[in-house]
Amino acid sequence: MDNTEKLQLLNQFTRRELTEDEVYIFDVILCDNEIDRDFEQFSLSALKTLQELFIGKTGIFDHDAKSSGQTARIFYTELSEDSERKTSSGENYVCLKGSAYMVRTSANENLIKEIEGGIKKEVSISCSAAVQKCSVCGVNKRTKNCPHTKGKEYAGKTAYVILDKITDAYEWSFVAVPAQKNAGVTRKFFSDCNNSYDSNYEPEIVQKLYENLKKDVTRLCFLCGENADILKSAADRMSVSELLEFKSELEFKRRSNKNSQLAHENSKSITESFRMTKGK
Repeated sequence: MDNTEKLQLLNQFTRRELTEDEVYIFDVILCDNEIDRDFEQFSLSALKTLQELFIGKTGIFDHDAKSSGQTARIFYTELSEDSERKTSSGENYVCLKGSAYMVRTSANENLIKEIEGGIKKEVSISCSAAVQKCSVCGVNKRTKNCPHTKGKEYAGKTAYVILDKITDAYEWSFVAVPAQKNAGVTRKFFSDCNNSYDSNYEPEIVQKLYENLKKDVTRLCFLCGENADILKSAADRMSVSELLEFKSELEFKRRSNKNSQLAHENSKSITESFRMTKGK
């Protein structure tokens, strides 16, 4: 596809026609069908759905949903298959590529240089999938338990989860830690389970999420001007439901406190939001 065709496609998302000199265009590999470090794999059907859903989706940083973080937009996607390259499950390698654009401004000059220099490279996608199929028994782990644990071997084969039935694609982000080895991307995965507890999560993962929640509460205490050390000690004795309620109260206080908001804008984030992530 030449530059003229690219401009025609991206100008579908602009209020006026932009010229080649006004935009910076770059390609990203959003995801593929290789089994990643989390022992998860997108099905071919999932990749085809994501191909459609990611057109027009915005690019941000570290899945931070602030509008100020919007930096680029995907205007074209395609699936690329390499029949001479096989995945670890024996399938032809297929990846989802996206073409993105950003409007050249003085504010993003350094970002463009970092992209050109290979510093900003890895990206992560955010999506919803209704099916997490066990590779061993075929059970949808979102709706039914099965005895197979991702990453463990059964009859000489490593168990993994196949992500299918994609229901939505939210955004894609520049991130630092790659999960998919070949594509060099990471992704963030959300399930369609009404935020219900999933007993399939391994104890180590549950414990990590609990620790991250406590860190979030401690961070919010600091941003709200509370004594973080004292409240951290209290948080260590709270249940998950108590922590979530306490976190909600702190977030409300922070929103209503202009000084805390100002301090937040001038400080670095200590932890990520308490959300289920994959590929981190």
